[in-house]
Amino acid sequence: MQDKSTLSLLKSSTQEADRAIEKLSDRKQIWITIDIPKRIEYLDRCIESVIAVSEEWANAACIAKGIDPTSQLAGEEWMAGAVSTLLNLRQLITSLQANGQPRPVKIHTRSNGQIVAQVFPDSLMDRLLWLRFRGEIWIEPGKPTTQGLIYRTSANARVSLVLGAGNISSIAPIDTLYKLFAEDQVVLLKMNPVNDYMGAILEQALQPLIADGFVQIVYGGADLGRYLCHHSKIETIHITGSAQTHDAIVWDTQTPLQKTITSELGCVTPILVVPGNWSKSDLAFQARHVAAMVVHNASFNCAAAQVLVTSKGWQQREAFLTQLKQELAKIPARQAYYPKAEERYQKFLDRYPNAEIVGEKAVGSVPWTVISDVDEYALTTEAFCGILAEVTLEGSQAKTFLREAVEFANTKIWGNLSCVVLIDATTQKNCAAELESAIANLHYGAIGINIWTGIIYFLSPLTWGAFPGNLPTDIQSGRGVVHNTYLFDHPQKSVLRAPFRIYPTPSWFAGHKTVLPLAQAFAKLQAKPGWSQFLKVAWLGLWG
Repeated sequence: MQDKSTLSLLKSSTQEADRAIEKLSDRKQIWITIDIPKRIEYLDRCIESVIAVSEEWANAACIAKGIDPTSQLAGEEWMAGAVSTLLNLRQLITSLQANGQPRPVKIHTRSNGQIVAQVFPDSLMDRLLWLRFRGEIWIEPGKPTTQGLIYRTSANARVSLVLGAGNISSIAPIDTLYKLFAEDQVVLLKMNPVNDYMGAILEQALQPLIADGFVQIVYGGADLGRYLCHHSKIETIHITGSAQTHDAIVWDTQTPLQKTITSELGCVTPILVVPGNWSKSDLAFQARHVAAMVVHNASFNCAAAQVLVTSKGWQQREAFLTQLKQELAKIPARQAYYPKAEERYQKFLDRYPNAEIVGEKAVGSVPWTVISDVDEYALTTEAFCGILAEVTLEGSQAKTFLREAVEFANTKIWGNLSCVVLIDATTQKNCAAELESAIANLHYGAIGINIWTGIIYFLSPLTWGAFPGNLPTDIQSGRGVVHNTYLFDHPQKSVLRAPFRIYPTPSWFAGHKTVLPLAQAFAKLQAKPGWSQFLKVAWLGLWG
């Protein structure tokens, strides 16, 4: 178990940080002159170095989070770490091979003129692995579908500060890669004290870029972060963290920080359950699906399910809730490795005496807990622990519910990063127009239709970031996007559609029987794509 008192033991002095920034400043002009073939070479070499440290990467994350590295649950850390990073690297190579303007699978224009580009699945292997999935990027209304701005125009050389996340180990390297290959900026990556043990591993994983002076890594807490943000040679900043962290950086002096800041700052993620006529197996599958959205990474995810929005008149509501609680109760408690998790959890218990603990209690963990009849606090406070709140709306018919749920999600729930809609195939067919209207009107950057939005994060062709328009004075889930390996210049949101019942068992479901070897095989597939390795991945997936 990681002793929280040991956090932040790795510290870079301001002098070390200054030297790192000076090196980046000296190299930034060179980076923007590097041609596409050389950039692809860097990405290829990074794939090799990520594979070389992938086992060490996963094991380190497991040990820090109280997971047995030999257990199936360790596959979660493989997927969330090295595999996610490898997917991103592989997709960036594909994009650069198309000169920064890869052709979407399909493009269509909605009746209001908004353009939608299908970007996933975009290869035969992905079409076979992700049957009946469809990933789309919706372009901002009135904007063109231009791609890869830095590969079409001359860029200004800049040094960017990336403030890494402490929860998911692939966030820091993928954010770094986006700054380099989508925005033409060299990167100073400051590790988060929660997972600064990953720094030494990332130094190896990104070694090709570090060795040539285009990436540097430093360590420290809030004091160093503040120093770096105000450093005269840091020209842009990207933050993954909380809205409070963002506000402290921007507004902590009398003069607001005047630098370009992009950010991903979390969300109270709603799951909109559209009423329908579900079979017993439908209820069981979706209960397990929502449970997985809660428990993944001990619920320390900005895309973790936090608010279940149901119809008061849905006849199967109680059956679904009962099944969901049973599923949560089956899943062992996980170590509350993220700082102040137990404190945040206790605040919810104090606020809601009716909270129902459905998971086991264990020392150093937060039990899975369901709360009904919540007020504004649960809708506007990101729990970042194993809390799932439920609210009911009056609309008992699917069409009415969709309208009410969209309005509720947009106006009553904090954040605009991530939202899930669960809707069975028959209801989806009967409400096709209403569903499309709901998707269009949801002000979220990532929308999953019958799929957890954590998978939108995982699939790099899609964008990851808040819905556009947040102001610095009310930052919500942040500004800007990352991932976006299709390099669209004006993305509004990403939508991932999946069948109501996904087969075989999704790898992110708790209790998946083969997720560890599956993740390891998937990593090898990204390193060296080939049909023999593909068949191994598919075979392991069938036995989950």
